[in-house]
Amino acid sequence: MTSPIESLNAVTLATHDMARAIAFYQALGFDMLYGGADAELTSFAAGTSFLNRVGAPKGAEIGWWGRAIFYVDDVDALYASALAAGFKPEAPPQDASWGERYFHLVDPDGHELSFARRLSR
Repeated sequence: MTSPIESLNAVTLATHDMARAIAFYQALGFDMLYGGADAELTSFAAGTSFLNRVGAPKGAEIGWWGRAIFYVDDVDALYASALAAGFKPEAPPQDASWGERYFHLVDPDGHELSFARRLSR
């Protein structure tokens, strides 16, 4: 049976502070395509997909939902950039038994992000 799902187009994450969210993702190298500090929705390029940030109503709780995983060219270089930007990843990059090198980082709104690359076999 062939899956009707072709690809993941976008992940949309809520924020209480759009300007802070934009600064965080731009520091990691995401290119902003739409929106801005005063917008209700800001969209970033994520390869052939998109990462959207949407404004959450004041007082609305933003809770744990899972983790977005982004493939990158160089996991270690992005980790170094994250450290240089003052971010605190959970741990240094590591090779996983499932064949990826990765590190995890939590954004200012509590959303978990993983940056990974397939290992050569």
